[in-house]
Amino acid sequence: MQVRPLHDRVLVKRFVEEEKSKGGIIIPDTAKEKPIEGEVIAVGTGRVGDDGKIRSLDVKKGDRILFGKYAGTEIKIEGDDFLMMREEDILGIIQ
Repeated sequence: MQVRPLHDRVLVKRFVEEEKSKGGIIIPDTAKEKPIEGEVIAVGTGRVGDDGKIRSLDVKKGDRILFGKYAGTEIKIEGDDFLMMREEDILGIIQ
């Protein structure tokens, strides 16, 4: 199944959180925080402005991004977890 986000929405795959801390302590699932980094899987066509023109998105497929802790809507596609969010929820692109 392929999903194409509409307008200014972006489909993001979260990066997997480390199982161990830097000191070697194993972190249980209940204590892990959800990562705020991910990879852009798909992007929409762009935001429609007041003048009716479409403004393309600044992010593109394959970009590593930072986003807010509670940004987006969690969805499951073919057993994999993704986030669907608006471009404005993205805080930055990791270079």
